[in-house]
Amino acid sequence: MLNALNTTENEGQLVEALIEIDYTNDFVAADGHLTAGKPAQEIEARVVELMNEFEQKGDYVVLATDIHYENDPFHPETNLFPPHNIAGTNGRNFYGELEPWYQVHKDKSNVYMMDKTRYSAFAGTDLDLRLRARSIDTVHLIGVCTDICVLHTAVDAYNLGYKIIVYEKATASFNQVGHEWALTHFKDSMGAEIKE
Repeated sequence: MLNALNTTENEGQLVEALIEIDYTNDFVAADGHLTAGKPAQEIEARVVELMNEFEQKGDYVVLATDIHYENDPFHPETNLFPPHNIAGTNGRNFYGELEPWYQVHKDKSNVYMMDKTRYSAFAGTDLDLRLRARSIDTVHLIGVCTDICVLHTAVDAYNLGYKIIVYEKATASFNQVGHEWALTHFKDSMGAEIKE
């Protein structure tokens, strides 16, 4: 996967990718339509810290964000969850300090905000193509929910051959047991590295 073709933003050095998953008002805010609540709110500073760290190094920073349409009869989540991350609503905006961070950085060549319609950031998107075009073989995962969208993104990354690093203090879930199970699963079943 690694070769001499690298993007201009990394000036010949291999980059890695930080993939931030679903850190939006609907998933994090107290009044979000499918909120993980306090556990998700408590990781805000670490999420933004990592976004800054990776962007400043010239690594590829991806904001993989759910997009849904209310009462979509063809989407499997319509019958599983309340309407959330509906296109054009405030619920789909990034939570807290991540929203101003995105507004400042959104036009940078190494920052990519992408829509996703399934749990995994790889399902039905061009993410794998973008990573391979940049000779990226390592993905760092943060966001919510650890045992749903972060998990499914990690499984796809594993099956595609990426090295996976997950940040315990920058992931959260509705369910602490699910969060802890997912972290163990990343490590034991996917060989992922777990960092703070």
